[in-house]
Amino acid sequence: MAPSLHGATKAAQALGRIHEPHGEVIPPIHLATTYERAPDGSYPHGRVYSRDANPSYDQAEALLADLEGGSNALLFGSGMAAATACFLALKPGDHVMAPRMMYWALRRWLVEFATPWGLAVDFFDNEAPGQLDELKAKLRPGTTRLVWLETPANPTWAVTDIAAAAALARAAGARIAVDSTVATPVLTQPLALGADVVMHSATKYLGGHSDVIAGALTTARDDEYWQRIRYVRNSIGAVLGPFEAWLLLRGMRTLYLRVRAQSAAAQRVAEHFVGHDKLVAVLYPGLGNDPGHAVARRQMSGGFGGMVSIRVKGGAGKAMAAAARLAVFKRATSLGGVESLVEHRASIEGPTSPCPPDLLRLSIGIEEPRDLIDDLEQALAAI
Repeated sequence: MAPSLHGATKAAQALGRIHEPHGEVIPPIHLATTYERAPDGSYPHGRVYSRDANPSYDQAEALLADLEGGSNALLFGSGMAAATACFLALKPGDHVMAPRMMYWALRRWLVEFATPWGLAVDFFDNEAPGQLDELKAKLRPGTTRLVWLETPANPTWAVTDIAAAAALARAAGARIAVDSTVATPVLTQPLALGADVVMHSATKYLGGHSDVIAGALTTARDDEYWQRIRYVRNSIGAVLGPFEAWLLLRGMRTLYLRVRAQSAAAQRVAEHFVGHDKLVAVLYPGLGNDPGHAVARRQMSGGFGGMVSIRVKGGAGKAMAAAARLAVFKRATSLGGVESLVEHRASIEGPTSPCPPDLLRLSIGIEEPRDLIDDLEQALAAI
């Protein structure tokens, strides 16, 4: 498709590809695991084995790379597989940095697996006003190889200045990888802001229908580090099934419609509950009083995402009681689907969680926003 077309057009048409020989506008699913060699031992069609690459990946990877402005993309069997590949592509003894507030499973993996494996891991407080000062102070020039960012960060939606963090990392000789699951390429372009790699838990907004587990990485350049990531995917078998790749591409076709609608609805929900007498706080980067709002306005375009968190007066017990009263919101893990979900994060993450115990995480779907507001109001009134 023409490079000047809007991302929404490219997503809706999945780059406009027509498949031969039958002219399908929807790609077929390629189930083959292996491919025939020519008599001379070569692979004339460029395929060897589906653990390395499957034709079902091609269109989704090409679309994601295009939407992110990257040179290449890789699909993985899950978001965790994609994220951990960025660290497994490093070497024991390398130093990495990550935010204190981030997806809990990856933080736990960094502490319980990556550290014993040999990486030196430091965390910086990405909720503090001076987060970049702390990041700079903890960087080890010549030793720090990767700085991991997550913005907005789950589940308080703290925002980090990607461009400023990338400048600090480059000065120390490190790469920047950004978990942009919540922002999606609809709202933020991390590679254009200086990131080297972008990660998505594609289970969430990219897939968008709570029916596929997937992960994805996009790179700014096809360099040695990217080749190591590709090798990690192949060697440990962190690959996506062909049907899941097909589902992911199907979901990505409506990405812009969904994310724009969810962002607008989340803004309405957040604004409605500011100052509510049953709440301690509403956490959403689209609010003018949010600590990350100014940075979010610079690096997010078209909205501030579909994730809102509320902190309920009375602590964990009251928060859990409110969640129990919700009827439209479904009490379930995950985010980014078309249905609205609620979750008490601290009880999910466990005793080492930095998440406030009174916090409820709201994933705003594509329902009528008034219905979501009324559901939350009745639940809060009941406590």
